[in-house]
Amino acid sequence: MKETLNSTPEVSVIVPVFNEEESLPRLFERLFPALDGLERPYEVIFVNDGSRDATLPLLLRARERRPGAMRVIDFNGNFGQHMAIMAGFSLARGNVMVTLDADLQNPPEEIPRMVRCVDEGHDVVGTVRKNRQDSLFRVTASRLVNRLTNRLTGLSLHDYGCMLRAYRRDVIDIINESAETTTFIPALAQKFAINPVEIEVAHSEREQGQSKYSLFRLVRLNFDLMTGFSLAPLQAVTMAGIFISALSFLFAAFMFIRRLLVGPEAEGVFTLLAILFLLMGVTISCIGIEGEYVGRIYQEVRKRPRYVVRKIYDTNGDLSNKWETKNI
Repeated sequence: MKETLNSTPEVSVIVPVFNEEESLPRLFERLFPALDGLERPYEVIFVNDGSRDATLPLLLRARERRPGAMRVIDFNGNFGQHMAIMAGFSLARGNVMVTLDADLQNPPEEIPRMVRCVDEGHDVVGTVRKNRQDSLFRVTASRLVNRLTNRLTGLSLHDYGCMLRAYRRDVIDIINESAETTTFIPALAQKFAINPVEIEVAHSEREQGQSKYSLFRLVRLNFDLMTGFSLAPLQAVTMAGIFISALSFLFAAFMFIRRLLVGPEAEGVFTLLAILFLLMGVTISCIGIEGEYVGRIYQEVRKRPRYVVRKIYDTNGDLSNKWETKNI
């Protein structure tokens, strides 16, 4: 086990946590033995994303047992999973960086295999959950979203939702330089990767606690993904507008000619109302898509910090009086 203070870690593992007091003890039992098996210096950076339970005390007690291998970043609020990972990236020192959820649905025992893939020359190691242990609705919706997102963004990822991934430092350096207010790390890394690879990993049911991603948060996350990596939704709106305008013109011409030949009639009132409601729905949807892009522009021009760090528990001492804001 190589975790001395003087060792420069070769592998950094970033774990975002939010109200995971039930999962952390079991995570510690499995994560650190898996990393000890690497037989190379490592560090684990836990990012407490505004937890309101006993997550932070558990992290600090675990850090007392492994002060050279574990650091803790404590946010002053909940800024989201991806911002927590970005904070970990900014502090990590390893040449290989691995992201891992704390819920143990993806086994930490897969980390050595992913590190070996990076050693073989891959700069990004993506993962696909094998025999996924989620509800049928969630699995089906995820597959549809994955296919749609690949079509819209031009990427080729088979599982956007699995955060067990490994990255080489040069890719993370580029990500750290990206000044986007909202981002989707797996897609961003795929954009910058030269030799990415995807491997299958095991997937288990959540042992403790509840998922932090509600249906609304998943929909919002996918909107961020599509609008952040593609103009296709806007282009689709433009094409739909042209197509509907052409149909409307043809329909108006038809109604004008019919009025000249047959005369006015009232039988088509409900048909016209149905068409009107359809066009109103299309219009509202188009405005919503355009609003998503305008909202992203609004978030960018405000230049507010992406996250605020209340305290960093580091190997060099607790930075208890230091507040940090990060917007780069």
